Amino acid sequence: MNKFFSYSFLVCCTVFILSGCKKYLDEQPDNLLTSELIWEKRSTTESYLNQVYSHVILQPDDYTVLGASDETVCSLPGVSVRKMVVGNWSAQSDFWNYWPGYYAGIRQSIVFEENIDKVPSSELSNELKSQYKAEDLFLRGWFYWRLLRQYGPFVLLRGTLSLNEDYNKYTRAPFDSCVAEINSLMDRAAAGLPSSWSTTANYGRATKGACLAVKAQLALLAASPLWNGNTMFASLKNQDGTALAPASYDANKWKIAADAAKAVIDLNAYKLYMNTDDGDANFDPLVSYRNVFISNWNKEIIFSSNLAGDSWIWGMEIRCAPGPAGFNMQCATQNVVDAFYMRNGRKIDDPKSGYTEQGFAQEDDPAQWGVAKDGINRGYIAGNSNMYVGREARFYASVMYNGKPAVAAPTSDDRNYFSSTQNADGRGRTEFYYSGKSGAPATNRPDMTGYLVQKPVSPASNIRVSQVSYRPYIHMRYAEILLDYIEALNEYSPGNPDILKYLNAIWSRAGLPEFESVYPGLNGNKEEMRKVILRERQIELCFENDRYFTLTRRLMMGDPKSLAIYRMNVNANDNNQGFAFTDYYTRNLFETRTWANKMYLFPIPQSEMDNAKGLVQNPGW
Repeated sequence: MNKFFSYSFLVCCTVFILSGCKKYLDEQPDNLLTSELIWEKRSTTESYLNQVYSHVILQPDDYTVLGASDETVCSLPGVSVRKMVVGNWSAQSDFWNYWPGYYAGIRQSIVFEENIDKVPSSELSNELKSQYKAEDLFLRGWFYWRLLRQYGPFVLLRGTLSLNEDYNKYTRAPFDSCVAEINSLMDRAAAGLPSSWSTTANYGRATKGACLAVKAQLALLAASPLWNGNTMFASLKNQDGTALAPASYDANKWKIAADAAKAVIDLNAYKLYMNTDDGDANFDPLVSYRNVFISNWNKEIIFSSNLAGDSWIWGMEIRCAPGPAGFNMQCATQNVVDAFYMRNGRKIDDPKSGYTEQGFAQEDDPAQWGVAKDGINRGYIAGNSNMYVGREARFYASVMYNGKPAVAAPTSDDRNYFSSTQNADGRGRTEFYYSGKSGAPATNRPDMTGYLVQKPVSPASNIRVSQVSYRPYIHMRYAEILLDYIEALNEYSPGNPDILKYLNAIWSRAGLPEFESVYPGLNGNKEEMRKVILRERQIELCFENDRYFTLTRRLMMGDPKSLAIYRMNVNANDNNQGFAFTDYYTRNLFETRTWANKMYLFPIPQSEMDNAKGLVQNPGW
């Protein structure tokens, strides 16, 4: 583990807890953090930079994975995300109020830049100073990027604020100015950073690749309908009349986005992870996809955070785990389950797919990558509904469904803990049916969907005894950049051979055939390939914070298909018929969500509006 990031981690967390709730325009001079003593030693200087880094992971976008989009539901009624999706929130709600936290990071970043040159050369070499300055610039750009994605145009700060500052003079910068600032910070940072780090001691630090990846994501946002000619933002203006949103559509922004993503690809610093990279003799699509998230510092990771033994990782795993040990909390929807392909690359509604919802599997999965390993069947097993038979590898790596063997249960005894006596066979078949050990009454989760998110759960963890397995928490990975590239490329150069090249690279890692062999003739049809690419994002990047932001930047969140959320019939009384209870496997409308166009942007918290009268609120709030 990187000692740089583990040093004084608890201290950093404490500082964040104490300072994160303060208003960014209401900071008092912080004599401890700006003391000349800080800049006399390498250790304290590095600890300060570590504190700036701490704002990266301490602002997880929980709402995007807990139920703000159509891929998940939080099974706990009354939580903030459940209020959000029925429109029951306002600027006073402070839901996921990351505005002050990001500005705390920006402020500390500016303080670091203004003071690092004071460190004696005997303590810190000029080479390291340059590197740390570059990392600091990346972090500032990262915080601005996250603000822009959630709130839209932000207040641009170029220096620390004095005690007697006139806060009312601070106004929001236009969207294009925000984009230019982030790009400038990333360019300056990239000039002082390597493409990637070659030693484990530096893993988790910013890199040139991370800078370019942020630019690619930023350019895709700028090209997308949310900010490219969106008339809904015509009223978004500062008090002096300055327009904050671009007024007209610019088709060239798609080329800018494609070029930005291609710049990351052309670094040749990253690759799609394969299980053979870790020494396995044979390619395995399920392990290849699953282990992207649990194989330490693989070549697909562009930017991530060290979280060895961290409570946030444990919380993420236990909320995704089935009862009685887990919380049954982060539920996948039938919507996302239906999106996954069959192994032949066909959609489930394709008559040639072979998909059926009638009956149950008569044998265990015969596929090489689906057979039992270490007592765990990784594909389907005899007795599973045929809904889950013959699906692609990414489905089995991402979704926990009724009758599927539990993960994060390494021994036979651990797995039996998840099964009733009549089902205890060492495999831990998860019982989501009504009278099962993970059923709604047993777990007090009436709002379950019949599915859990399995993707972030490591099979090396043990939910039953609170044992978490180390893995980096991934913020950006290479597959996303490939999808960014082909999405933008399809908009301005449909039919470009790179679209199939990189789509097939992702499909190949997933164990799927070449796309054009399944659906020939679609490449070059911009509208049809757009559907394919957005579906691919829905699958490949499921439960990774992407779906919510893809739907919002594409102005698709209000689509009735995105608002109607389906699940299995989990509350039907199975009368102890268990896995073979056929009524369970009936789609059930869980909820029809509420959407208002003002929700495409989060409201700036009212407390911030009250504190800085120069701010204007987002439209509709």
